[in-house]
Amino acid sequence: MPSRVSEDKHESETEPPYPKTFAAVDPSFPNLVTMKNAFPMKRTVRPLFALVLLLVFVATLTSRTMFRRPFLSIELETRVLLIHAPPPPPPQLNATLLRHAAIEIGEDKAKQEIQQLLDGNFGSQARHRTFISWRRIIHHDVASAGDRSSSRSTIPATLRSPLFYRYWLDFRKVLNDWARKKRFQANIMDELIRLVKAPIDKKNGILDGNLRKYGSCAVVGNSGILLKSDYGRLIDSHDAVIRLNNARVNNFENKVGKKTTISFVNSNIVHLCARRVGCYCHPYGPHIPIVMYICQAVHFLDFTVCNASHKAPLLVTDPRFDVLCARIVKYYSLKRFVEESGKTLEEWGSAHDGALFHYSSGLQAVMLALGICDKVSIFGFGKSASAKHHYHTNQKAELHLHDYEAEYQFYRDLVDRHNPIPFLSDNFNLPPVVLYH
Repeated sequence: MPSRVSEDKHESETEPPYPKTFAAVDPSFPNLVTMKNAFPMKRTVRPLFALVLLLVFVATLTSRTMFRRPFLSIELETRVLLIHAPPPPPPQLNATLLRHAAIEIGEDKAKQEIQQLLDGNFGSQARHRTFISWRRIIHHDVASAGDRSSSRSTIPATLRSPLFYRYWLDFRKVLNDWARKKRFQANIMDELIRLVKAPIDKKNGILDGNLRKYGSCAVVGNSGILLKSDYGRLIDSHDAVIRLNNARVNNFENKVGKKTTISFVNSNIVHLCARRVGCYCHPYGPHIPIVMYICQAVHFLDFTVCNASHKAPLLVTDPRFDVLCARIVKYYSLKRFVEESGKTLEEWGSAHDGALFHYSSGLQAVMLALGICDKVSIFGFGKSASAKHHYHTNQKAELHLHDYEAEYQFYRDLVDRHNPIPFLSDNFNLPPVVLYH
């Protein structure tokens, strides 16, 4: 008995308090000693596994933070670059064309002609004919002393009137001043308000001293395409209307309007007007100012005589403005010639009569509007196979000394504003331009 109690007491101290019936009932149940050893090991693995998970989580979070920030920075930087990327550079002007366009083929001949006129030498037939028509106004044919009753005894003689010397001095002065200023000056466009609009305003009694531009201007060309549209009312709605070379408006009012603010002509027109009594050259009325560009230096004779009889201003365009227009047109003509013919620039002169090549009256009128108007509308520029060359005449052929196709490209560039205009100052702001076909 005592031994049995000792044995039971020993077993109770060394074995876990599991029922013995587990082993008796299920022989496959694990050995109690093995289970006793396994449970303490399981409690040791759990903290280690949790620690590993924690380390993995921290490492993952750190790596995501480190990598995500640069990618986000790159993404933001890319977006900024896309938003603030500079625009593509504008088309550049051709330096070779600029250099050739700046060469005036007939410059030496023109200087020689001017000096001859200043010296009183009217040697060429054209200049002499101009001088004769001018001299007739300021000279008087009288009969010599003798029997005036008989035509046989009358010897014609020419006496210079008192006006001759005054006109002659005026002619030499204006020609010399004009020739002295004849050079290239890109910023001449900024002076057109002072040179053209200010004298017109002064004549019209506008003396506020504020050199404002016209709000809107219509430049009306003479192309026969005007007969296909009724632009008359639209043209007259502009603040100023510039017409060319005394083109008729009577009986064409629905097509071309009837309002005229400036009559823009070439000097050949004034030369023809000088033959009329009183030097009359006012199809739009005697109070409409005339702006004239000089085709031949000898035409200053006509300007000198006619200017005294005009009630409205008769203005000669500044020669610096003439040079600018000539260079622009020549640039476009050279460009077109090379692109379409494939020939060299040196061959351009023979194709366009060299020194005789000249811009049209229409182009210089458009250039004038760019300088004195806030908005410019162009009518009657262009041609059609079914239309006359001029709406008011039967002329169909073009003058060979003009390159109209090159000028049309210039007008398109003014409208589109995609390409830079050669020789214009960078400080000059082109007004918006609309071209009506």
